[in-house]
Formats: sequence, C-alpha cells, structure tokens
Amino acid sequence: MMGETLRPEARMWGLPGRSYDGISFGLSDTISHTVQALWPRPGERILDIGTGTGWAARLAAWRGASVTGVDIAPGMLEAAEALSAGFVPRPVFQQAAAEELPFRDKSFDGVISTYGVIFSREPSRAVAEMARVLRPGGRLALATWADEPDGYIARFFTLVGEWSDGPPPPASPFDWGHSSWLNAIVGERFKIDIREQVTTLYAPDVATVWNEYVTGFGPVAATYAALPQDQRDGFRAAFEDFHRPFASSLGLVVPRLALVVRGVRL
Repeated sequence: MMGETLRPEARMWGLPGRSYDGISFGLSDTISHTVQALWPRPGERILDIGTGTGWAARLAAWRGASVTGVDIAPGMLEAAEALSAGFVPRPVFQQAAAEELPFRDKSFDGVISTYGVIFSREPSRAVAEMARVLRPGGRLALATWADEPDGYIARFFTLVGEWSDGPPPPASPFDWGHSSWLNAIVGERFKIDIREQVTTLYAPDVATVWNEYVTGFGPVAATYAALPQDQRDGFRAAFEDFHRPFASSLGLVVPRLALVVRGVRL
C-alpha cells in the first residue's frame, strides 16, 4: 500500500490527524446507531472500512468484538492507534482501500462503514470486496449521506468545491444516498434494509464550527491551506455565512439527513 500513501485524497483526509476526532464527535449519534445496527458480539471479527480516527472501531471493540479498522490515510491511522490505546480487545489498524481489501475470503462476521466507503473510487468493486470478506450470513451496517440536492450536506460540499481547485471525486458519494442505487448495487449481494436518520450537529456558534472543520476536516483544511492568503478570509466568511441560518437562541442546530443501511450477506 505504499503507493496508496501518494493518493491526493489520502493526503487530504489524513491532513488533520487526531483533530478529525472532533468531526466524528459531531457525527457520533449516527456512528453509534450504525454500530447498533451491526450489533457486534463478543469474539466476532468485525471490519471497519474508512475507520478515520477509529470511533466506530472502538465502539465495536467496547462490545467485545475483535476489530480491524482500515483507511487509506496514514494520518488517520496514526490517530486511531493513539486514541485506541487501552481498549480491550484493542482494535488493529492498517492501511487499505475499500476496493482492494487485503483479507481472505469469509474473514469477517461483520463489516461496518460510517461515511467512509461512500468515498470509494469504484463503488461496485468496494461492494464486491465487502461481500467477499464477509462469511455467508455475515452482517453489514453503513451510514451514508442521503441524496438531498437542497440539503445541508450537498450544499456544504458545493460550498467547499467553489473554493477548491481540486478535481471532483471519480464517483459521487451521493450515489450511496439513493435507495434505488443501494438496492441495485448493494442489494445484489446483500439483503438490505434502509432507514432515514437525521444526524444533528449542536454547536455554540459559527466560529466554533469553522474552527472544528478547518482543523479537523480534510476537504476544508486542504482547501483553506491551498488558498492565497488574501482569499482565506473570504472562504471563512462564506463558510460562516452558510451556517448562520442554523442559529438558535442557544447555539447552532444543524440537521443532516443520513441513511442507515443494514444488510446480511447472501
């Protein structure tokens, strides 16, 4: 996987390192519910794809499972290792891409991915790999962003894209937010159930959200770092203006529509 460290997206996602854990904190309601959807059992072998700083992996390990977390970004894996110290059983982390999992067939009892596999370069291949490494009857649980063109997440990524000169992803992560796509692509190898869930970000103010994202979220951090100095204030102002409508009398309340997908390997 040494070549994978050179992927631009691997560098981008890994840039924040441990600070990404703050982003996972803001998504912790759906991460927790997706782990519940998988319901890891003591001694089960669980794979967490796109583990980031290991939030879902640690929850699964807390349930007694033997967990392996994979990610393309060394910066994420280093943070996951440090944050998982002291867990028993302690998750194991290694570098790998969802499209090329370095595990034998039928190696796992469960596979989980919370907003990770949706950024795969080749979604169909990633689905095939998840099915390959799962035993027959093994369980799948995914958190994906629902495809809402006018929703917060789509508009958020549009905003970042307007300030970034990076190329668009080779495959849209929002494909995973279509029930029809999930039934056609994931449903070919899994019996699945799809449920909507609103994952809500609560924060004191727009400045706090900006600080969390510019230090902790790869696409925002990389975009800000690449901008000329005279444009950075404009990016921050646009980001904060985007979040102001979510203000309440006691702080920000940002609802984001997600899907929780449960599956059983056919």
